[in-house]
Amino acid sequence: MGVPGPSGYSHAQALRGQERVITGNRQASWAFADAYAAEDEALRWARDRAREAGLRSVSPSAGATLRLLAAAVDAKAVAEIGTGTGVSGIHLLQGMRPDGVLTTVDTEPEHQQSARQAFRAAGFAGNRARFIPGRALEVLPRLADAGYDLVFCDGDRLEFPEYLAESLRLLRPGGLVVFAGVFANGRTVGSGPQPTEVLRLRELLRTVRESDEVMPSLLPVGDGLLCAVRR
Repeated sequence: MGVPGPSGYSHAQALRGQERVITGNRQASWAFADAYAAEDEALRWARDRAREAGLRSVSPSAGATLRLLAAAVDAKAVAEIGTGTGVSGIHLLQGMRPDGVLTTVDTEPEHQQSARQAFRAAGFAGNRARFIPGRALEVLPRLADAGYDLVFCDGDRLEFPEYLAESLRLLRPGGLVVFAGVFANGRTVGSGPQPTEVLRLRELLRTVRESDEVMPSLLPVGDGLLCAVRR
């Protein structure tokens, strides 16, 4: 039992109160960050298509971060694992150089068709994106070594550790790999038994943190963005 404080509350109760305040503040801050990242009609259309298809898509603040990162590395060539309906792709294209090309991979061609429409609505020419249908681990080995400035991974979380190995091969020195959804709605840091997907995310986080090949950072944006620069 906690020791009562001057007001009669135990220390444990005081800590729980502080945790509620911190959690509330964080939720308010995340909501503010999403509201700050204004999105245009094409992005809203793509989000609606994702919602209808039951697909997860990056939050507005996570999308804005992707756009910023693509601009920061002056990205001309970007590989995306998990096209979805084009939400993340629009953000990446907005941050890339005007002559940059996004190579995007997805197992569902119909989702990629929605992404094509979204990219066109966002004002991007058809030659700005290369759509490749198929499983990422079958497609990625066909892409050029050290040919990419940024690799964005938002596909099958069970395959994230394998995506890391492929991404490091694809990236030029100084290139950036980004993994989406690494918090798994809080389950990654949760206690008790967790599904295999969460265990694989923990494996990825541990591998990236311990690797000498990259310089990592875990960003509390959206559902978590794990970023790492290839040394």
